[in-house]
Amino acid sequence: MSRRFMSIWFRHLLTDWYVRRQPGLLNTPFVLAAPVHNRMVISSASPAAEAQGIRPGMPLADAKAVVSSLQAFDDEPERPAQLLKALGEWCIRYTPVVGVHLPDGLLLDVSGCTHLWGGERNYLKEIITKLRAIGYDVRGAMADTIGTAWAISRYGKITPIIDKGGQRDALMALPPAALRLEEETLARLQKLGLHQIDSFMNMPASVLRRRFGSQLLIRLGQALGYEVEAIEPLNPLPPYEERLPCLEPIRTAPGIEIAIKVLLEQLCLRLQKEGKGLRTAILKGYRVDNRIVQAEIGTSHASHHPQHLFRLFELKIPTIEPALGIELFTLEALKVEEVSPLQEALWIGNPGLKAPAVAELLDRLAGKIGEDCIRRYLPAEHYWPERSFKVAASLDEKPAIAWRTDKPRPVQLLSKPEPIEVTAPIPDYPPMLFRYKGKLHEIRKADGPERIEREWWLDGGEHRDYYNVEDADGQRYWLFRSGHYSGNQSQWFIHGFFA
Repeated sequence: MSRRFMSIWFRHLLTDWYVRRQPGLLNTPFVLAAPVHNRMVISSASPAAEAQGIRPGMPLADAKAVVSSLQAFDDEPERPAQLLKALGEWCIRYTPVVGVHLPDGLLLDVSGCTHLWGGERNYLKEIITKLRAIGYDVRGAMADTIGTAWAISRYGKITPIIDKGGQRDALMALPPAALRLEEETLARLQKLGLHQIDSFMNMPASVLRRRFGSQLLIRLGQALGYEVEAIEPLNPLPPYEERLPCLEPIRTAPGIEIAIKVLLEQLCLRLQKEGKGLRTAILKGYRVDNRIVQAEIGTSHASHHPQHLFRLFELKIPTIEPALGIELFTLEALKVEEVSPLQEALWIGNPGLKAPAVAELLDRLAGKIGEDCIRRYLPAEHYWPERSFKVAASLDEKPAIAWRTDKPRPVQLLSKPEPIEVTAPIPDYPPMLFRYKGKLHEIRKADGPERIEREWWLDGGEHRDYYNVEDADGQRYWLFRSGHYSGNQSQWFIHGFFA
């Protein structure tokens, strides 16, 4: 596939931006000025000011002498880069490769993109029309090389679209400034009477290098396609991204569902061929009103199953606001991992956490209630109950030790033991009654005590004597007495609940 590039020139970038913010300036002559050698010099002029002879580079005092009603604003040197970056990100809906060309242009690699808009002419017209609609005076051109596209957008007078291989003929009648040369080189060419590119295009390279330096040869070669020139994209190209332009803006939930399914089929097919699966993916919708809406999903295991991933995105569709319509969808796999093929079992058994069905169920639950609400616990090497477990970092983390099964432990353990009122007969006997949160529980069955000593190398304090008790309603609790029995002074706590 041959390369095609597009150049966009913002003829009055800064002044157009001012007019967008203050519509009253539309037909008013105004300029932006900055201090240069202790005097204010015009850096940008509005079309109305240019119509009265005001040009960038003029001293502000001279300009006001020419146009007494001229308004002046302070120039902000960092503003062009900020504006071009924002406009470049807007253009990403048309191609993933967009670069900024300071001080007033954008460069687009449109290879393989124009057919989605019905051809290069419709593609160019679509972008230029929309930029003009939001208030920017722009010109655009398309060619095989960046240099020719840049030259035609600024100096071309016949057609903005140069046919494949036609850059030599397109450049011949243009001035040397169309090659992006330095002022010193342009002045030397002017002095020698070389007013058009065809005046020196066919001169021997040795002559041009000796008289004008290597820069002229490089720029000429870039424009003709002999020298390689690349665009530095605003956003590095993601390795796993699919794009879906829409013939008509999508405004409905069913339309969004279809777009997600198409993108997932394309992305998952590629991931499956490479033996990979995604862990995190983000869907972006580029709206007609120049805003971007997005939805993100995550999985507990790398997955390339489009049906499962669609069910996760399906939960996010209500949060996607299409407004006037979405004209481009992109789906990017932000995090990708290798997928380990699993041996299919020949018998029915306990699949455990590695079963795809379990991982997919956890993904759907996380999408509904939030990933922070789902936790997996592993045993920790501690006797003290509060320290005897830890939160697993992932489903793949292996336990360092096995769960303790020689002693019964409650299903729910309170993060902090809560005090209770207890009636106990004699030392080492389980309590007969206890009151918890205002409710009196009569104990019918009990087992214990189980003494658990504090880990003295971590902290100090009393030991605990734990009892498993069952009340008259059949509910089972884990109670303990802190320290030795001391009559009415003994402190009792509830620490957990059995199933």
